[in-house]
Amino acid sequence: MYQVIGTGKSRAMRVLWMLEELGQPYEHIAVNPHSEGVTPFNPAGKVPVLIADGTPITDSTAILTFLADRHGQLTHPAGTLDRARQDSLTQFVLDEFDAALWLAARHSFVLPEEMRLAAIKNTLRWEFERSQHTLVQRMAEDGFLMGERMTVPDIILAHCLTWALTARFPITEHRLTGYLEMMRQRDPYRRALAR
Repeated sequence: MYQVIGTGKSRAMRVLWMLEELGQPYEHIAVNPHSEGVTPFNPAGKVPVLIADGTPITDSTAILTFLADRHGQLTHPAGTLDRARQDSLTQFVLDEFDAALWLAARHSFVLPEEMRLAAIKNTLRWEFERSQHTLVQRMAEDGFLMGERMTVPDIILAHCLTWALTARFPITEHRLTGYLEMMRQRDPYRRALAR
């Protein structure tokens, strides 16, 4: 059984959701970053941490990729053109969505108050909106990011879009609004959210 360390209000939600999609049993240890429950497994104190076969794995994207590869679901095989497209979409979402949201969070409540730059959030919102326009041009016409098959970047994107709503980053592309609604209606998402 897997162990997931981190609260559901963090990027640990991505891992919980992935495990629900895969139908894998797991134990959820809902602890905050930098707490005693995290630092023995990740000296940086960051969550999530996945314990698999007694080994800690850090970074939500690395965990999702590991789980998808290990269970042969929510991914395309390594070395294929579809996997290259999948990895490209993953990197785009991380670079353009996750990074902007994380930087805004750092300047809202993570950094010491004297280090925060409130004005940066306006620039980040502008970049976030621009990135949405680019992403919808790369999305499949229907269904998930790559079409009929849900893959790792779908979980990351849906998590980022949900985070954006909380952070008051507007979702300006109607396709992304519909996409997010579809993703949040999934039973595995709802089970993970209930944790």
